[in-house]
Amino acid sequence: MNLTSQRRMAANILKCGYHRVWIDPEFADDVQMAISRDDIKELIAENKIKKRPEKGISRYNAKVIHARKLRGLARGTGKRKGTKHSIVPKKRDWINTIRPIRTKLKEMRNTGEISVRNYRILYKRAKGGVFHNVKNLIRYIDDNKMRS
Repeated sequence: MNLTSQRRMAANILKCGYHRVWIDPEFADDVQMAISRDDIKELIAENKIKKRPEKGISRYNAKVIHARKLRGLARGTGKRKGTKHSIVPKKRDWINTIRPIRTKLKEMRNTGEISVRNYRILYKRAKGGVFHNVKNLIRYIDDNKMRS
């Protein structure tokens, strides 16, 4: 039984794809007799021809992977795409480095461990990227005898 033209017309009327048109197998003879768009519209009204629901793409696996990443899993080097700075941008990396150094410098200045003059020198050097971390800063202070 060839219903291609009826299926095509129904798809056009229902505003969907050819493969989403469902024709009731019990009324296949009636559908075959339908040769005009009006006949097809009547069959649609009688529910002998219907539009199948759209098939969606499952988000289940994406949700599972996202949940694992929130727990810190599946974040190794093998899973990373992009440059090293696409994971943590350069600016964020700099902020994470400079803030503890500046905090430590202020703390040492306020407690009197270093003089205001030395604070200013060390602050400028920190801004210039001389110190990689707080430990590096303290080692520099001790090596250069900058404690008051």
